[in-house]
Amino acid sequence: MAKNKDNMAKSKDNMAKNKDNMENADQLFQADEDGPSLFDSDTNNPLFETKETALSRKRAVKILGNRYMSKQNIEKRLISRGDSEETAHDTVVWLEDIGAVNDGEYAAMIVRHYLAKGYGLARIRDELYRRGIPRGLWDEALGGLEGFEDAAYDYLAGKLRGSSDKDELRRVMGALQRRGFSYDEARTALNRYLESLDESLDESLDESQDESPGGFEDN
Repeated sequence: MAKNKDNMAKSKDNMAKNKDNMENADQLFQADEDGPSLFDSDTNNPLFETKETALSRKRAVKILGNRYMSKQNIEKRLISRGDSEETAHDTVVWLEDIGAVNDGEYAAMIVRHYLAKGYGLARIRDELYRRGIPRGLWDEALGGLEGFEDAAYDYLAGKLRGSSDKDELRRVMGALQRRGFSYDEARTALNRYLESLDESLDESLDESQDESPGGFEDN
């Protein structure tokens, strides 16, 4: 779990770098009402090949803001707002070139975030797909992960809070699987929880015996 904490710290550093990159990109688009300038104010040299390129990049900067998004999802949004497929693709390549998007870093952040929130592997994979991360990056982002069994146990124990009611046990087991944990992981968490209840019961019995009055002496 310490490794996961170190990775979360790296995520914050990457987010700070992403914010700086987007602020630098945004400076290119201090535009008037007619749209972004096509020429450098000092040299009068062209900043962009076409006005379409300039407008697309301005839209991309606005869409991305200071957050992380995948190249695929940015490209889809640009196309939905009127860009051609070619222009949208070129704009996304530009964002990657300036360091404003990085699908590998974004994938790793998604994995760490949902593991920390107590979700299992299947749910994390769903999020990688939903957020447009290429499948070729999944294995690297998921590699070396630890803590799924602990995450399942923590969720289960937090929900049950000492209860051994069979209906509650079944309900929470189902919830674990809906959160992306495998049946084996859910079952392991349940067995661990039940063992902890038995240990607590044994400790309570031992304490009660220690506190009980001694037997009567024969006269």
